[in-house]
Amino acid sequence: MRETAPDFVGDCVYLRQEAGAVWLPRDVVHVSGPEAGEFLQGQLSQDVLKLGIGEGRFSLLLQPQGKVDAFLRVTRAAGDLYVLDTDAGWGERVAARLNRFKLRTKADIEQVPWRCLALRGDRVQELLLEATDPGSLRTAPWPDGPRGVDVLGSRQMIPHGFRECGLDAWEALRIESGMPKMGAELDESTIPAEAGQPVIDRTVSFTKGCYTGQELVARIDSRGGNVPRHLWGVVVGTDVLPPVGARVVADGRDIGRLTSVAESLERRAPVALALVGRAAQPPAEVTIAWDGGEAPAQLQTLPLVRR
Repeated sequence: MRETAPDFVGDCVYLRQEAGAVWLPRDVVHVSGPEAGEFLQGQLSQDVLKLGIGEGRFSLLLQPQGKVDAFLRVTRAAGDLYVLDTDAGWGERVAARLNRFKLRTKADIEQVPWRCLALRGDRVQELLLEATDPGSLRTAPWPDGPRGVDVLGSRQMIPHGFRECGLDAWEALRIESGMPKMGAELDESTIPAEAGQPVIDRTVSFTKGCYTGQELVARIDSRGGNVPRHLWGVVVGTDVLPPVGARVVADGRDIGRLTSVAESLERRAPVALALVGRAAQPPAEVTIAWDGGEAPAQLQTLPLVRR
C-alpha cells in the first residue's frame, strides 16, 4: 500500500476500533399522517408496517417498471411519522416521487433540513451511554460495516469522546462494506438485483403485500437473480489508485467499470466497487485499465472486509 496521510490512517482506525464521527451528506424526507405507514407499505420494498418505534431498515423506492428511483433508509420515528434518508442530491427526487403517487392519501411528505452524523467504532455504545441528543433520531447503520449508529436531526453535535473523521476514510469503509451509493453504483437505470443479493436481502420483503415495482423484483428472484451485471468488490494488486470509471478487463474484453475507488487500510491496497457483466464470477483475476495506465486486480465477493 502506498504512503497515506496520517489523518486518513487515524480516521480509519478510529472508525473501526475506537469512536469516530463523520458528517454524512444525506437528504432527509418526513412522511407523516394517519395513513403514512400504509402509504409507504405500498411504495417501498421494505415491510414498513413491521417497524417498531425507533427502528430503521434500508429499502428501495422503485419505478413502476421496477428500476431504482432511490436507495434509502426508512425509520419509524413515532406512531405516524416516518423518516426517510438517502444520499445527498436524491431527497428531492424521493419527495417528488412519493407525492406523485400519493393521490388522496392522508399523509404529508416534505424534505427537511436535517443532518446525518455517523458514529462508528468498537467504543460507540459505551460512549453513547452518557451522551444525550435531544430531538435527534438514532437509526440503523450499515449491516456489514463497523459497529455503530447513525443520528439524524437538526441540532445534533458530535458527542464527547468521538474523533471527527473525514469523508475519505468513510468512503474506504463504505467500499469495504459493499454499501452501494446513489449516483455511483445505483441510478434510475439500475435493476435492483444488480446491486447484489446482500442488498436485496436487506431491502426487499418477499412476504408483504404489493408495492410499486414489485413485479420485476419478484420475477428476477424466481429466476435465480439472473441479470446482465452484478456489483462486486475489486482489490487492486498494486499501489496504483485507478480512477472511477476505469474498465474491468478479462480475456481481452471489457466486462465492467469501477464505480467507486478508495485506499483500504485493512486490505493494504486500493479497493473498488464495480458493476461487472455476468460472464465473470468472483474470485477472478482481472485487469483494471484506463487512459495512461493499468493494474492487475482480483474480483471478489462483498463485503471486502468483515467486522
